[in-house]
Amino acid sequence: MSADAAPANPPATMTAMGYDEPGGPEVLRAETLDVPVPGRGEVLVKVAFAGVNRPDVVQRQGNYPPPPGASPIPGLEISGTVAAVGEGVDGIAVGERVCALVAGGGYAQYCIADAGHCLQVPAGLAMDEAAALPETLFTVWHNVFERCCAREGETLLVHGGTSGIGTMATMLGRAFGLTVIVTCGSPDKCAAALGIGAHHAIDYKATDFVEEVARITEGRGVDLVLDMVAGSYVPRNLKCLAPEGRHVTIAVQGGTRAEINMAVVMSRRYTLTGSTLRPRSAQFKTLLAQEIRDNAWPLVAEGALRPVMDTRFPLAEAAAAHARMEAGDHIGKIVLET
Repeated sequence: MSADAAPANPPATMTAMGYDEPGGPEVLRAETLDVPVPGRGEVLVKVAFAGVNRPDVVQRQGNYPPPPGASPIPGLEISGTVAAVGEGVDGIAVGERVCALVAGGGYAQYCIADAGHCLQVPAGLAMDEAAALPETLFTVWHNVFERCCAREGETLLVHGGTSGIGTMATMLGRAFGLTVIVTCGSPDKCAAALGIGAHHAIDYKATDFVEEVARITEGRGVDLVLDMVAGSYVPRNLKCLAPEGRHVTIAVQGGTRAEINMAVVMSRRYTLTGSTLRPRSAQFKTLLAQEIRDNAWPLVAEGALRPVMDTRFPLAEAAAAHARMEAGDHIGKIVLET
């Protein structure tokens, strides 16, 4: 049996990483919980790896509570082997390797996933890489390609070019014919972003990204902005947009409020939108997963799309993984190995 193979009968208890009160990374600690039982339409996954994402950090800080019915244990994406299936599940068998988007509970040895939110792990895709795909792939596909209707030949501006979202947006955008401009916080990160596939990388600490975007696009501007900062970045982002441009916000790291000139929005016919993925319905996520299977997963299967990997930590060192993410030095995805 391989290291990530599911046992014939799951044990009664498991180790998970939780916390008693919100706080810094040090509040994360191991606890023993009952192994959950899959309900109708669900599968139980023996977790091989769990992805670490910014929403996990925000949840641990007390600012992003899990939606009703979701596990309080952090972790929004996993890879592993199906250990049990609930009623009404077709097309997924015990022993199958999957990765999945989950509403919580990923930082554990076993995790419940909606069967419709699982993606089969193709041969050649390592399990740590598989765990690093769902959250960023679902997020980028929905926001850039569905909400903002990105089309071949357009130009995309992405902030946080070496983050998990930023690297996925770069690779997916390039794969579908977009010109990708990213912002990063150092020359080294800019070099890494160019190596990952960005066409242009702007060191926002050294230059004004608004001026640089104007220079790169010869004054035209970009068609889309994928914004994870919000706050004071929003009016600056709008200055980067070409007429008919689309702006989508997926996080508010720079603050929840922005002051913008609505006359400019009207005259240049901008579209401003945003979304959060975690609270969306199971049906919505199932439909989104199918879109990804049809359009993006073939790139994964053929080896053309792989996540950029930063660091692997043991599950017990989840606090160290969170500290690394908060330090901002990582390039690509951080994962926990169970």
